[in-house]
Amino acid sequence: EENAMTKIFVSAVIDAPVEKVWARVRDFNSLPEWHPKFSRSHIEGGLASDRVGCVRNFDIAGGGGTIRERLLELSDVEHSFRYCILTSPLPVEGYVAQLTLYPVTVGDKTVGIWTAEFEVTNDDETGVVNAVANDTFGKAFEVLNEYFAR
Repeated sequence: EENAMTKIFVSAVIDAPVEKVWARVRDFNSLPEWHPKFSRSHIEGGLASDRVGCVRNFDIAGGGGTIRERLLELSDVEHSFRYCILTSPLPVEGYVAQLTLYPVTVGDKTVGIWTAEFEVTNDDETGVVNAVANDTFGKAFEVLNEYFAR
């Protein structure tokens, strides 16, 4: 039977200008430097971390396994990147995610919108959604806000 696509939408206001937030998250290889859920990352084959097609290989902190993701698009104009999961401990297929930052011109803040679409390949859709929406995307916005508040 065909699984329905699961869609995730997470948004947050980050109390910093869009250029500063983008500078913090732009490097596709830097996730463990600012996100506590992940550790150790390298770009396979020594490619530049902003080159479309490059693959980041990183670990879930605390022995949760390794994830490999391919950068599909990156735009410095739109402060956005898209990527897909190649291999992951998560029971997902066809996973594509996108992070876009929008300037909030009044007050010089940023709105971050992180979306993902995928099929869950086991019965635990709730668990997978929680891992992506809360532990990954939501947590990212939380730690970015803490970082810029310092």
